[in-house]
Order: sequence, then structure tokens, then C-alpha cells
Amino acid sequence: MERGRSIIRVSVIGIVVNLVLVGFKALVGFVSGSVAIIMDALNNLTDALSSVITIVGTKIAGKAPDRKHPYGHGQVEYITGISVAVVILAAGVTAAVESVRKIIDPVTANYTAASLIIIAVSVAGKLLLGRYVKGQGRKLNSEALVGSGTDAMMDALVSLSTLAAAVVSMIWHINPEGWLGALISLLMLKSGVELLMTSLGEIIGTRIDSELSGKLKAFICRYPGVLGAYDLSLHRYGPEKIIGSVHIELPDEMTAREIHNLTRHISEDVFAGFGIVLTVGIYASNTTDRRFAEMKEELRGLIVHYPEILQMHGFYVDTERSLVTFDLIIDFKCDRKERIRDELIASMEEKYPEYIFAVVLDSDISD
Repeated sequence: MERGRSIIRVSVIGIVVNLVLVGFKALVGFVSGSVAIIMDALNNLTDALSSVITIVGTKIAGKAPDRKHPYGHGQVEYITGISVAVVILAAGVTAAVESVRKIIDPVTANYTAASLIIIAVSVAGKLLLGRYVKGQGRKLNSEALVGSGTDAMMDALVSLSTLAAAVVSMIWHINPEGWLGALISLLMLKSGVELLMTSLGEIIGTRIDSELSGKLKAFICRYPGVLGAYDLSLHRYGPEKIIGSVHIELPDEMTAREIHNLTRHISEDVFAGFGIVLTVGIYASNTTDRRFAEMKEELRGLIVHYPEILQMHGFYVDTERSLVTFDLIIDFKCDRKERIRDELIASMEEKYPEYIFAVVLDSDISD
């Protein structure tokens, strides 16, 4: 709740600052006859709209889970990010069109010292606002705020280009507004596309951050009896809600009671330390018969000849069924996964004909 209130507070500050700038720039633009300043004022109006979108999205995202949406409404924040990206892209396209028009048919504006001072103040204001909003966005993990802050900083560049064009126009009587506007519009389009791709990526599902994955697995492996942590899978339901699962490898002589206590402790501690709701599954490991350790090493010796194999885990020999199971993680780029699996099975069956080998091809979803 506190995060949501902070995002709304930052957005309200953005709306107020932008509306003040809209009034000043519109006045200067109409008095001086500068199309660039008038367009800049309209751009500030779209920034205010971005902040309104952020507020609405944050309000919806903060709603409690219900029967239809048991994971909450947090992913609405990513939709908000997409909406802000669309606003930025629309502003970029508008700026590009106007810039081309000014290049084709340049219009001489009548600037005054007062108008230049107002533009300079607006540059400083937008730059400070942009840095503040973007910084708060990163602090609060809000892509919408990051996008709004980036847009504000782009606007500062637009205003700066207008100021530079005004000075050049007054001194040399030429108008470079069109060319400067075209350059800034490209930067705006670039920032809009980046925000759009980031927000879409979160909705589609992105790879787990390597640093988080490493810390989480290392944390889990510190528990007595845990021989390894594998198959870590995390899903975001908004910036603040992560639900996932992991498999841990345990000695096969552990009792159900011991496993129950261990996995419960891991889940509770992971939530307390990382804020992640984690379901813990298990792989049994043969720890009482040396023969199976030798079989596992034999398999590892074969695997080194396949650089496409990133990891083997979950190796277990079920003596009652003469069944050997293990999982393989193979690089996404590899187009012969099934053939590699079949070759490994054939080699192991030749060495151990009394056993049946069953292999699961896992996805490379975390480091």
C-alpha cells in the first residue's frame, strides 16, 4: 500500500509541474509565434496524461485478490507501462512530423529575452522533474514512473533544442528548429520502444535475473541435507508479487517428517528473506550405495562430449523397478535435443543393460 501511495504522490507532482509548464509555454509560443514552443507545450500536456495513466494503473494494481483474479491485479502496472510507452511514441511521431514540416517550410519566430528565460527555466524544471520521477521509479520498481521520468528528460532535451534554435535564430537569422526536433524525436521514439519492450517482456515472461537466481539457490543450499537446488522457476504477478517453485536434492534415506519440516522452513525463510512465495519439490539422491555414484560419474563422463548440455540433475536409481531417471537442460539454440537424449540413453544402456533409462528434457529457465 505504501508503495502505491508513493507512486501516486510522485505522479501528482508530475501532473502539477507539467500543467504549470503547459501554461507558460503556450503563452510564450503564441506570443513569439514559435510552433516549436507550442508543440513543446502540447508535449507537456501528454506528460500530464502519462501521470494520470500511472495513477489509474496503480490504483487498479493495488486492488486485493478476488475469486476471478486470485493472484491479484499487479500485472496492470505493466499494462500501465505499455500505455505510457504508447503516449511517448505518439509524442515522438508528432514531433517527427512537425520537425519534417519545419525542415520543408521553415517559419521565422519572433523571440524575446523574456521568452528565452521562460524556456530556460522550463528546461531546468523538466530536467529536475525527470531525474526525480525516474529515480523514484527505479526505487519503487515502477516501469510507468521510469517511463514518465525518461519522457520528462526527453522533453528537457526538446526544450533545450528549442532554446538553442531560438538563440541561433536571433544571432544568425537561420532556423534549425526542424533538424534539432528531428533528432530529439528519434530519441523519444527510442525511449518509447525500450519502455514498450520492457513492459511487454514482463507480461510475456522474462528470464530470472542471474543475481537473484544465484542468491536464492545459494540460500537454499545452506540448509543441512540439501545437496543441490534445481528447476528454479519464478513468475511475476506485478512488481511486488513473485510466486515460484524449486526442486531440492535430498538423501533418499530422509523420512517424510524430515522432508516436511525442511521444505516448510525453506519456504518460510525464502518468503521472509526474499518476499517470494516458493513451493519446494524434491529429488531423491542415492547416498547409500556406491555403485550408483559410479553410474552417475559414468553419465557425467558422457555428457562432457556434448557442449549443448548445460546441466544434468535429478539422477536417481529406483532399484525396485531397475529404473534410472535424470533431467537434462540443453541450450535453447540446440536443434537436436531428442537425438542427444537418445544417444546418451543408448550409451548408458550398453554399459548397464539391466537398467531402463528415462530422461526428462528440462527448459533452461534460470542460471
